[in-house]
Amino acid sequence: MDLGLNGKRALVLGSSQGIGAEIARVLAREGCNVYVGARRLDHIQSLADELSEEFNVDAKAYPIDLSDGISVEKLCEMITHEWKIDILLNNAGGPPPSPSTGVPDEIWESSLQSLLMSTIRLSEAAVKGMRERGWGRILTVASSGVIQPIPNLAVSNTVRSAVVGFTKTLSNEVAKDGITVNMVLPSIHKASANKQGMTYEEFRDNSRSSIPARRFGTAKEFAEVAVFLMSVCASYITGSVIRVDGGVIQSV
Repeated sequence: MDLGLNGKRALVLGSSQGIGAEIARVLAREGCNVYVGARRLDHIQSLADELSEEFNVDAKAYPIDLSDGISVEKLCEMITHEWKIDILLNNAGGPPPSPSTGVPDEIWESSLQSLLMSTIRLSEAAVKGMRERGWGRILTVASSGVIQPIPNLAVSNTVRSAVVGFTKTLSNEVAKDGITVNMVLPSIHKASANKQGMTYEEFRDNSRSSIPARRFGTAKEFAEVAVFLMSVCASYITGSVIRVDGGVIQSV
C-alpha cells in the first residue's frame, strides 16, 4: 500500500528510543524526510545518520526539552520559519508515579508544560504552515490512562486527559483545511519493564495475564498504526483516539 508520504516532512518528538524512534524509522521507510527531536543529541544524531544512510532521506537531529518552555518556543520558531513540516508527532515522556494527593506543585507544573503546553504550542506552530499548504497530520502519543485511569499515575491520567480535550477541539477547527488531528494510545509493552524497575522476565510474568492478547506489543506494531494515521490513506480519520493495546482497555 502506498501511504503517500514520499517527500513529506515530519517532526518526530521523543525519538531517542522506543516508540518515537520506531515511528521515525517507519516514516523514513515510506520516503518521508524526518526531523528527530529529544533531549539527548547523541542518541538522535545516531538515529538521523542511520535513517539518512538506510533510506536515502533527509534526516536531521534537533535537541529539545519539552519541559522547558524556552526550548519549546525555539522549536516553534524553527517549525514556523524554517522547516515547513507536514507531519507533527507529539510524544513526551510521562511524569513519575503519583497518587492523587500530596504531589508537589513543581511536578504538576513540569508535567503540564511537557505534556500539555508543549502539545498546544507545537501544534499551533505546525498548523500555520499546514493550513497554507492545505494538508497536515498532527498525532499525539498518549496513554491508556486517558480512558481507563491507571492506579498511582494520577498526574499522567489528569494532564493527558486535558490533551485529549485539546486534540478533539483542534481537530474540529482544522478539518476543513485538510489537517487531521488524532491521538494514539499504547498500553503495556516491553519498554514498560524499565519504568517499573523490573527485569523484562519479571515484568512479563506479572503483567502478561492482564492483556487479552497474552503478549506485549512491539514498538514496530505501534509505529505501523501511527504512520498509517499520518498517511493520505487516513484522510477521513480525525478527532479520534486509537488504541493499540492488545485489548487491555475494557471499555467499548
